Parts: sequence; structure tokens; C-alpha cells
Amino acid sequence: MQTQDRVTVSKLPDAIAASQNYLLSIQDPKGYWWAELESNVTITAEVVLLHKIWGTDRSRPLHKVEAYLRSQQREHGGWELFYGDGGELSTSVEAYMALRLLGVPPSDPAMIRARAFILERGGISRTRIFTKLHMALIGCYSWQGIPSLPPWVMLLPENFVFNIYELSSWARSSTVPLLIVCDRKPVFKVDPAINLNELYAEGADRVKYELPRQGDWTDLFLALDSGFKLAENLNLVPFREEGIKAAHKWILERQEATGDWGGIIPAMLNSLLALRCLDYDPADPIVERGLQAVDNFAIETADTYRVQPCVSPVWDTAWAIRALVDSGLSPDHPSLVRAGEWLLNKQILDYGDWAVKNRQGKPGAWAFEFENRFYPDVDDTAVVVMALDVVKLPNEKLKQRAIARAVDWVASMQCQAGGWAAFDLDNNQDWLNLIPYGDLKAMIDPNTADVTARVIEMLGSCHLSIDAHNFERAINYLLREQEPEGCWFGRWGVNYIYGTSGVLAALSLVAPQTQRNSIERGVAWLVGCQNSDGGWGETCRSYDDPSLKGQGRSTASQTAWALIGLMAAGKATDKFAISAIEQGINYLLATQQTDGTWDEADFTGTGFPGHFYLKYHLYQQCFPLIALGQYRAIFS
Repeated sequence: MQTQDRVTVSKLPDAIAASQNYLLSIQDPKGYWWAELESNVTITAEVVLLHKIWGTDRSRPLHKVEAYLRSQQREHGGWELFYGDGGELSTSVEAYMALRLLGVPPSDPAMIRARAFILERGGISRTRIFTKLHMALIGCYSWQGIPSLPPWVMLLPENFVFNIYELSSWARSSTVPLLIVCDRKPVFKVDPAINLNELYAEGADRVKYELPRQGDWTDLFLALDSGFKLAENLNLVPFREEGIKAAHKWILERQEATGDWGGIIPAMLNSLLALRCLDYDPADPIVERGLQAVDNFAIETADTYRVQPCVSPVWDTAWAIRALVDSGLSPDHPSLVRAGEWLLNKQILDYGDWAVKNRQGKPGAWAFEFENRFYPDVDDTAVVVMALDVVKLPNEKLKQRAIARAVDWVASMQCQAGGWAAFDLDNNQDWLNLIPYGDLKAMIDPNTADVTARVIEMLGSCHLSIDAHNFERAINYLLREQEPEGCWFGRWGVNYIYGTSGVLAALSLVAPQTQRNSIERGVAWLVGCQNSDGGWGETCRSYDDPSLKGQGRSTASQTAWALIGLMAAGKATDKFAISAIEQGINYLLATQQTDGTWDEADFTGTGFPGHFYLKYHLYQQCFPLIALGQYRAIFS
């Protein structure tokens, strides 16, 4: 062993202990772990808009949002989708709007810099549909330039070629309330009253409020939209009131007792906007619960106030358990027992929207958040099962029954292509991403390699089984998804490093010999994109530019993912990439801070590829600890 390797081994126990102690120190007394889920500033900006529209802004510390937004503005004048992206137009327009609503004048130096950035990139007319919709709510853009969403869509039957259940869960929970909003086309008075005329590059008097043409067959959707708008102008929208009533009922039925809708801020904000359009009073219990749910996503410091897009306690807890056990903590440690029992109590035993297309499955899954009974997901469920499997609880029979229910549910969610999606079964009508309203390209939830790999890993690591034919279909799906370079796409984490790590962990458990070639190709790709500092990193830009696969500055979480995949493959094939692994471990040891933590500025989580990214603040803690623990178990 080289001198560098001996240094690695000598530092390992202290590094693991420090990391474990940090994780244990931040566990909630109730048993769960929960860290910030960071996104871009649009979520907070839209919450400011919501409270201005409801007139509830003075009862919240929104004055602190100004300091938060100022702190996030970059030297170029704009605001970012992800760290270091050079600024993004729609994000910057929404931040500017929020600052104006908070009373910051256009003459403020920060606003002057922001305006120059925005105008250079085309101004409001070049922003995404949802940014324009938020502008339209307060008269800063015309509803004429917003795609029509006819309310009769709510009435389309489940067996029709299209209905609301062909939308992804997140698109569905956000779109149904917008059927009401877009029908009413409100222009709310806010205080202070603002216009954003200064953000139109062509001049406010020259704006063409129209949907952009693509010059291909998708322009047919523009013709349809013109027809919908004509029907609206002539008051000839069929089944309009019936559709509004159905959307209203759907919204009320899906509000959690805690006030949440869909567990995500866009669904919550849009539902509250719909209720405002229906003339609900701010003191109505439904509205009060909804606004409180939004408050619960907020993080307030002495000087700032920001809002998370979602909260992730179930996900965070499951990964923290796995990290602690993988790094040597006893499975019956009191902290792990509390966490395991908390997870058991979060299993969802209600039918949700998934049951519309999945008529065979029975409840038994987990969701991402504290409460989200309508939208459990496959990824969370698989990770929770693996977490529960490695802890020893006082009532093991109860745990095993919960795991069995979860596996049965997951098996029932397998898609026709052989893989698994996140929330729904066969939610894959890709044409929906081409409609003008769908410019975020996130209208569907198709099966993906990373979620499929998680299911296969769950089956292998927990010694569970599903129907042999369906298992083979899943393996074949993963093989078809392998890229020519040897890597796999990562839908929910950035990006090919994430996907490749997950698939290697899965295939190495269940098919080490039969799929050795695919495994070795994945290993070769990972080794080939290791950085000179020993770490791994990948920019979010790889979603838009595949030539950037596996390229980016090193981060703790992405380095750990690569190591986890390489070590799994090495165990399976008895052919370890020793040098790459040692360099990666040394990178983690060298970058660990004195309190046992790691820090990274980069966003390594994905909401919508190309459009919305996330920074899970526990990723940089849990995954490095898993990697260090697995390394010690294999090599010490």
C-alpha cells in the first residue's frame, strides 16, 4: 500500500466518528432528520406575490425577503437557477418583481443592474409561461399571451386519450387549480401597485402578447389555443361551470389536514390562487390552513426569510439511517430505533392518485414529506425499505409486514417499458411536453434508470423478490438505457454520475456475472471522469449539453456517489478500481471540516432537468459517510 493509502486508513476512523456524531447531533427528538431543501429564488418571490394578492403580507416577515433576494443577486446583476450558472432570465424577472412588490424602487442600484441583465436577455417577453402568468396576476403582462386552459379538461374521462391523470403528479396538482385561475383571468390590486414596463426590451407599447411559434407541427397547438380564446371571448366555452365545479371539488378533496396540497409549493400556491379567484375569505379555515402550510416551508433567520419548494424529512431520515448503519453504528442504537419507528408511522395506507391508473395495487408506500397521502413515490419507498431493513426495531414483525406491503405496492407500479417512474404508472405521453403551457418540459413522469435501479437495489440488498418475468423486464430496461459511453442518465440527481452510481449498485447486487460487461463499462466511464483532485463533479449543464457528462468541479456528494458505484462493482466483479477509489476517499477526507461535515455550494439534486434544480443539504453529509463506511468495511 502506498504512503497516501496509509494516510487514508489512519484518518478513516476519526472521520467516520466525526461525521456520525454530527448526524446524531442534528436528529430531531421525534426521531427524524430534516435539512433544508434549497432551490432558486422564484419560490420565495412567488410567495411574496401570493401574500400581496391575499393581503396577508403584513402578518408575515416578508420585509426580510428583501435581504435574502439581495444576498442572492450575483455580480452580473441576475439571479441563478443553480450555483454558478451565469444567471437565468425568468428567475431574475421574478426576483425583480418581488423586490418591487416589497417597495424597492427601480432606481435602486441593485435594480439597475438587474434590469440591465434582464433586458440584455430579451426581457419579460422571453420568459417562461409561468413567469408571465405571475406577471398577469397583477397586470404586468396580458392574459392574451398566456395559454388557455379550458376548465372542461376536468371532465374528460379516465379512459380518454388525455385526461388530468396523464399529467405528472406535480403538473396535475399545479394545473388543476390553474384551470380556475386561467378561466377567471384575474388582475389583482396589490400594495404597492406596480408595473414592470421597464423590463420589456422592445418597449411596453410594442409587446406582442402571443405564444411563440416553433415553425413545425407543434404550431397546431397555437391554432387550438386561438380557438379556445375565441370561445372564451364569445362566452361559448362548453361545460365551463361544470369544469370549474369539478376543479374546485378536486382541490378541496386533496388538501391535507395540515393544509398542504401535493407536498410542493407550486401546487400550494396555485390552489390558494384558485380559492382567491373563487372569492374565499382569508379567514376561511381552508385558506388559513393553506397559508400556514406555506409558512411551514419557510426558513427565517435574524435577517432573512426564504421559502423551500418542498420538505424532505422521510427522504432525509432514510438516508441518514443508511449512512449511520453503513458506517458501523449498531442497528439497535436508540437513535436508529427512534428513526425507524418514526418511518413506520409515516407509511401511507390510503389510496392516492396513483390508484387511478394502477387498479391492482394496494396502499403501503411512503412519500417525501411529513404529510402527502395522495402522492407517495417509488423512490422514497424503496429507500425507506432499505433503511428499515438494516435497523433492529422492538416490533420486528410489524416492520416486516410494512416492508411486505411496500414491496407489493412497488411491484404493482412497474411500467410497461419495464422500469419504474416516481409517482405514477405509464405516465409517458411525451407530446404533452410540446404544448405551449408545458415549456418546462416536465408534464409527464416516465420510468427512469435511477428510480428503476433503486427498486432493483432494494430487492437485492433486502433479499426480496418480485415476479421473475417482471424482474427480467426491469434488468432489460436498465440495459437499454445505458449510454454509448457506458453511463446512465440521472433524472433526480445531477446527473450521469448519479444515474451510473445507482445502476452499478443495483446490477452488482443482482446480476454481477450476467451483466458484467455493462457493469465494467459503467466503471470505466466513472474512472474516466474523475477529476485531478481525486473527486468527481458534474455540472447541471449536462442536462442541456450531453458533451458535459461527468464534468464539473468536485463535490462531496457526487464524489461519494461515484465511490459507492465503484465499490459495489468491485465487490461484484472482484475487480476494484483501487487507485480511483483511494483518490476519491482521500478527497473526502481532505475536504471534511473539523465538525465532521462537508460543504458544497453546487446543486446536485434535480427537480426538472434543464429548468429547476435542488440542493439537498444532507446529501453532502449522508453520502460521504456511506462511502467512507463502505470503504472501511471492504478494505480494512
